[in-house]
Amino acid sequence: MATIDFHPLYLSLKIAVIASVVVFILGVFLGRVFARREFFGKSVLEAFFLLPLVLPPTVVGFGLLIIFGKNGWIGRWLLEWFHYQVVFTWIGAVIASIVVAFPLMYQSALGAFRQYDYRLENAARTMGASEWRVFWTISFPLAWPSLLSGLVLTFARALGEFGATLMLAGYLPGKTDTIPLAIYFAVESGHSEKVTFWVLVIVAIGFSGILWLNQWNRRKNKQFQSDSLEG
Repeated sequence: MATIDFHPLYLSLKIAVIASVVVFILGVFLGRVFARREFFGKSVLEAFFLLPLVLPPTVVGFGLLIIFGKNGWIGRWLLEWFHYQVVFTWIGAVIASIVVAFPLMYQSALGAFRQYDYRLENAARTMGASEWRVFWTISFPLAWPSLLSGLVLTFARALGEFGATLMLAGYLPGKTDTIPLAIYFAVESGHSEKVTFWVLVIVAIGFSGILWLNQWNRRKNKQFQSDSLEG
C-alpha cells in the first residue's frame, strides 16, 4: 500500500473545527435576531444567507474569488495593507467552508428560536432578568437540541467541502490539501488505494457524527418522556 500522508486529515479537521465555531456563533446570533424581529428587507437578507445552499459550490467559489482575489474588494485591501493573500491558503479553505456551511446552521438556529413559547422569556424579563441572562438561562437551553443538530451538520458540511475550496484555496500538497481534494486528485492520478483510504476516513467521521447525534436525541427524548410521566 502506498504511504499515506495524514496532513489532509489534520488540515480538514482544523478547517472544519474553526469554520464550525465561526458559523455556530454567527448562526445563533442571526438566527435569534431574525426569529424575533421584523424589518424592511428581511426576506432579501434571508434569501442571501441561504443562497450558498442552492448554488453550485463552484459558483460560490467564483464569488469568493471576486471578493478575496488580488483585485477583489477585500483581497486588494488585504494585499495593500497587510501584504496577505487569502487565495491558495488554508484560510481560504476556512472561508469557503464558512460560507457553504452557514445556511445549515442558520436554518437550525432560526427554527430553534421559533419553536418554544416566547412568554417564558417575557416572564423572566418582568422579574428583572437582563437580556444576557434571559438568553443563557432560557433561550439557549431551550434551543440547544436544534442548535446541536445544526452544529453537527455544519461540521460535516465543512469537513466535506470541495468545490468552493478548490476555487479559492486551490490544491497545494502539504498546504491546502483537504480530504475531499486529496480524494479528487488521487482519482485523477490513479492512486486507488489512497482514494479508498480517504473515502473510508471521511465516511467514518461523518457517519460517527450523525450516529452520535441520533443517539443523543433519542436519549433526550426518553428523558423528556420520563420527566413528563413523573410530572
